[in-house]
Amino acid sequence: MTKFIFLILSVSILTLSSADAAIYKGQREFVKKCLKCHKSGQNFIATYKMKKWKKWMKKKGKPLANIHLKSKKAKKSWKYFKSKKYIKKSKHLRQFLVEYAKDSGNVPACN
Repeated sequence: MTKFIFLILSVSILTLSSADAAIYKGQREFVKKCLKCHKSGQNFIATYKMKKWKKWMKKKGKPLANIHLKSKKAKKSWKYFKSKKYIKKSKHLRQFLVEYAKDSGNVPACN
């Protein structure tokens, strides 16, 4: 877990620029909100291709939110997916998820 957070921070520092700022914000949101349930982190993101992440993150992430809201296993995340904060941060989260999708070629490896 510590290696993963270190990796995320390292990648974030290397990609800091005005064009990549949204990806950095998406990483931060993923670490804060998603790692609680999706402990595999980068492996979880790389499970799906860019097309799937784009589909789930359409309309400010409503399809992804609906997946979580329909699942009893995701009950801990319901409050977050119903919040305005999720809607506001969804564009950054989308860029992060697409950037590190299975077929993007940008998935960092944890050694």
